Amino acid sequence: MPLPQQFLAAAPLGTRVVVRYRIDGGLTDALGELVNRADGVCTVRTRRSDVVIALPLVVAAKEVPPPPPRRAPRVQEP
Repeated sequence: MPLPQQFLAAAPLGTRVVVRYRIDGGLTDALGELVNRADGVCTVRTRRSDVVIALPLVVAAKEVPPPPPRRAPRVQEP
């Protein structure tokens, strides 16, 4: 099994990934599309924003399947 940094370096841009990385006080995850790699960092486009992650802080990373389709809104009965 490749190291998470090796996976991120080899994964094609556009791959949907989840990346767990260190932050002050613990760990956090970024789930989204891998959109950039440069100079020891990778960028994951999440629903909220682009997250730039320093590769030395990454503790786990893997490809994930596409998100499920959104459900239709519920119709409220009168």
